[in-house]
Amino acid sequence: GSTAQLRETTAHLIKLAKKTDKAFFLIGHVTKEGIIAGPKVLEHMVDVVIYFEGEKNYALRLIRGIKNRFGSTDDLALMEMSAAGLIEITNPEAIFINHDQPGSGSAVTVSYEGSRPLLVEVQALAAPSVSGPPRRVTWGIDQNRLALINAVIEKKCHVSLARHDVYLKVTGGIFLKDSSVDLGIAAAVLSSYYDRAIHEGTALIGEVGLGGEIRSVPFMENRIRELRKMGYNRLILPSGAHKVLGRHEVMPQVWEIENIKQLTDYLLEG
Repeated sequence: GSTAQLRETTAHLIKLAKKTDKAFFLIGHVTKEGIIAGPKVLEHMVDVVIYFEGEKNYALRLIRGIKNRFGSTDDLALMEMSAAGLIEITNPEAIFINHDQPGSGSAVTVSYEGSRPLLVEVQALAAPSVSGPPRRVTWGIDQNRLALINAVIEKKCHVSLARHDVYLKVTGGIFLKDSSVDLGIAAAVLSSYYDRAIHEGTALIGEVGLGGEIRSVPFMENRIRELRKMGYNRLILPSGAHKVLGRHEVMPQVWEIENIKQLTDYLLEG
């Protein structure tokens, strides 16, 4: 309806909720861009805005707080759609990580979703382009982000991806926006290009800059703690990460890198 209609009906519901001391759930449409459809006034009037996200082909559902007058919006709930209804996922790594022997083009990284670190597997396939311009196809990240990382790889690692189709997929049906997974994406692409598998038990964390430098990311200690808990003992991290690692009793094997060229050296030299 119009702005006046939404404001009037929502005001009546708010008045009724306060008078009867009850909570009301208003369920509205969401546009293709992922925002509440219609006038923004509805989002301003209510106390809490929660997005219920998920791909239709996956059982995974995310409940994400966008606005909360009574608490933090940093929390994220992971649920699974089952025959018995929505069930909380207590071990999300079982969905996002393939624990079999990894092949080339597969990399494990840590994304921060809400207030929790989440281990995810990124898979890439770099195949020679048969005809026409090379394709760039993504599932789970923005296509422009893959194009940016590919451009950095070509420029700084002297790798010719212009003659290769590059396909990238994030397992589990989750969409990643955290820049800390850039290094994992670059590693998956390079691993597929050279057909060299990343060593089992290895995880990568870091943001890739336009100059090829590997930048540090926030919440590094929490990410490393989650990796150690899941048994990952080989970490590829930005330079300077040893300051955080010193706080852990069990020290994993760490290789700190300053630029993306050093990542190529790691893959080729093992």
